[in-house]
Amino acid sequence: MSDRLKGKRAFVTAASVGIGRACAAAFAREGATVFATDIDEKGLATLKNEGIADVARLDVRDSAAVAAAAKRVGKMDILLNAAGFVHHGTVLDCSDEDFDFSFDLNVKSMHRTIRSFLPDMIEGGGGTIVNISSAAGVFKAAPNRYVYGATKAAVAALTRSVAADFIAKGIRCNCICPGTIETPSMLQRAAAAGPNGREMFVSRQPMGRLGTAEEIAALALYLASDESAFTTGVAHVIDGGWTL
Repeated sequence: MSDRLKGKRAFVTAASVGIGRACAAAFAREGATVFATDIDEKGLATLKNEGIADVARLDVRDSAAVAAAAKRVGKMDILLNAAGFVHHGTVLDCSDEDFDFSFDLNVKSMHRTIRSFLPDMIEGGGGTIVNISSAAGVFKAAPNRYVYGATKAAVAALTRSVAADFIAKGIRCNCICPGTIETPSMLQRAAAAGPNGREMFVSRQPMGRLGTAEEIAALALYLASDESAFTTGVAHVIDGGWTL
């Protein structure tokens, strides 16, 4: 541990598994006081072994709950938004309900958290926000990712808007755009695709492998730290060459 986040306070959503969990653990290892949230309370309970200071159930689709969580924990130096859902299908497979759910969870959840935490960040002299977007929708279209791609493009635009509006207030806002990352949810999608589902996902990666949640967390750690103090409003692609 090199204490890259020593003395900083970080709030992480969707922290029980996958990218959110890897980011929460990485932040804690580097000295941050981490507040980890998710709707998966069993997964959250296991984070206590990762040095997480506080875990709490939070549905990021609930505006009142998000505002109450921000009030409870107080001023944060770091906000990591990792909540998201991957809808499978084209526009013809996307009902109004599917569309609304995807935008609510993937985009409006970030609106809720940023709106709730930003005032204290500004009053406290600044902070950094890291949003998990995707290479799909921002840098390249992917088959059967119609509304998912639309939400992730919206996250990148939201990120740039926050960065532009509050750059003079000490706020930095960046997003990470992963390619295919081996997480529990990704493996579920692979299994649903058939016995060779994982191999199918691997085959479209130029590097011949999937990314890891820890690799995404390493970039999130950089963006959360003072090492990236001159970086804001950027969509950082980390996809093993998928968009080349």
